[in-house]
Amino acid sequence: MPMKSSPAANRSTPLRRLRRAVSRSPVGRGWRRSSDLQLGQRALGFAALGFLTLVPLLLIVSSADPAHGQGFAQWLGDGLGLSTASRRKVEELFTLPGQALRTTTAFGIATLAVFGLTFGSAVQTGYESVWALPAARWHARWRHVVWLGVLTAYLFVSATTGLWEGSVFGTWAALASAVLFLWWSQRMLLGGRVGWRALLPGAMATALGLFGLRIFSQVVFSPLIASNAVTYGPFGTVLVLQAWLVGVGVVVFGGALAGRVLHEELPRVAHALKRRR
Repeated sequence: MPMKSSPAANRSTPLRRLRRAVSRSPVGRGWRRSSDLQLGQRALGFAALGFLTLVPLLLIVSSADPAHGQGFAQWLGDGLGLSTASRRKVEELFTLPGQALRTTTAFGIATLAVFGLTFGSAVQTGYESVWALPAARWHARWRHVVWLGVLTAYLFVSATTGLWEGSVFGTWAALASAVLFLWWSQRMLLGGRVGWRALLPGAMATALGLFGLRIFSQVVFSPLIASNAVTYGPFGTVLVLQAWLVGVGVVVFGGALAGRVLHEELPRVAHALKRRR
């Protein structure tokens, strides 16, 4: 005689179906891929290398322009959406940017270059993991140099022109420039192994994620900077900036991953809509 299923098994069937449906959905696929990508660890590495590379490099570049010597500190304040009090604490960390170019040695610049190339390699490895691509060959390292130079120029222009101004035009200009730069960055670091059309959703998702991170920073990081500066001094401000860079790393790699999921899902949605018609 066939065995009858127990009531407990029958009650668990809808839950199992829901789990299978979620697992097969775009959200489920994205969650599994984020676990394989080790998103948290990559974001921590992004924050560490970014702090070692971008902050000193941008200080040196900005010191060459005395008229905008405080541009980097202003850009950080605008990018995080800080209040006036918190913005002052950030600017106190960069009170003498004009001395950076005069006091930097050749060894210091060489060290920055090494960290910068390592930073570019880390971003490239993250993008390759998102798209399940093999590691690029050693002779493609020149792409890191080009990408780091364009990144430095992009951040410097953003710092000195104030793209994150409160106007609607400034916001749209910042989003459009971010999409273009992120779109090109993926294409450059991946060596053209993924098409432009496939990379566009990731660039748009990352730019929107950075905009959302700015809003989050206004609510969370801005009061944290003010309170940590009182409790821990300048070190407290550095901790909050490092936490913000971790968030940027999550958005950069998570946005690229979301873009791949969207690229794979949109044709299926379009095909389903055609069948219904």
